[in-house]
Amino acid sequence: MRKLLVFGALVAAASAAPAFAQEVSISGNVALATDYAFRGITQTDGPAVSGGFDVASDSGLYAGVWASSINFGTGGSNMELDTYAGYKFALGPVAMDVGAIGYFYPGAQDDGADLDFVEVYAKPSFALSEQFTLGGALYYSPEFTGESGDAFYYEVNGAFVATPELTLSGAVGMQTVDTTGFFAGEDDYTTWNAGGTYSAYGLGFDLRYHGTDVDNAAAYDDRVVLSIKKAL
Repeated sequence: MRKLLVFGALVAAASAAPAFAQEVSISGNVALATDYAFRGITQTDGPAVSGGFDVASDSGLYAGVWASSINFGTGGSNMELDTYAGYKFALGPVAMDVGAIGYFYPGAQDDGADLDFVEVYAKPSFALSEQFTLGGALYYSPEFTGESGDAFYYEVNGAFVATPELTLSGAVGMQTVDTTGFFAGEDDYTTWNAGGTYSAYGLGFDLRYHGTDVDNAAAYDDRVVLSIKKAL
């Protein structure tokens, strides 16, 4: 309940950004993937089905919900449900995206340590050319999943539009948390991904390599993920 109240306050803060009566658009998506890797860690250890809806206004305000199948191998929840809200705006030549996101696991057997958590984020990006964009991200949680304390996630990412159909992209990030040894015996870890997205037949095909520097737990193993997404 405390996390829900915190998330509600963060959403309210995001919604307080300057806005006027403007056009609102609604979009959705569904996807099938060979795995669901979150910051390099598998959440399914196998195929995943996901989908979501977004509402956005011309003012830059947006909100949405997204869900995916999961399998932690411990029973309980078989779904991750994310809700988020934020504000996109220009800061000179930098495109900014700030907001809050809540990760919820309905039915999870987490009596010992609550899996639900909330993060606030800031994601700047800069177009170096018409084809190449360089970006970054900072996420902060006051109580990370498993009640593991303060957590930060830092990321540098980039995208290159090779053709109208093909975009190449990649990222390198680091996840830290207060609890000693939380990540398979590590206090923090580095993760990276690289791949490409190809649009054809009204679908987006993404082939991506995910890796981490944790080598003593199967959930952190390097993996190649293929996903197929359909915009609604």
